[in-house]
Amino acid sequence: MNTIERISQAILFEVIALIIVIPTTVFIAGYETDKMAIAGIALSMFAMLWNYFYNIFFDKLAGYDRVKRGLAMRITHAIAFEFGMILITLPTLAWYLNITWLEAAMLEAGFLVFILLYTFVFNWLYDRYQPYKRWVSNEQYT
Repeated sequence: MNTIERISQAILFEVIALIIVIPTTVFIAGYETDKMAIAGIALSMFAMLWNYFYNIFFDKLAGYDRVKRGLAMRITHAIAFEFGMILITLPTLAWYLNITWLEAAMLEAGFLVFILLYTFVFNWLYDRYQPYKRWVSNEQYT
């Protein structure tokens, strides 16, 4: 996957996640829409940067043929990505929303459940229907 596709993949991933997460969090947890939008966008920007570097590293470890990755590899990919995210998001959410670390952890737990499932489904579907397959020979990716 080249740099342009990695960036496009990360942006698509985050935009869809924000469309789902911001209204859901406002509705369920009662946070202000503007605060959740700002927090969501800031964390998404970090997530895109993390996603870019994490996936380069993961591809080097797991191999570049992402279509053939099995269930265990996909679960490992999603869990390891989220652990990296938690290191930043937990203290950031507590600080910005002016909530306790316990409240931030509960909010993060909800995000974690959603994002783990979403990451798994998004990457699986993305790998199957990659945009760049239209532009290059299928022989390179079969």
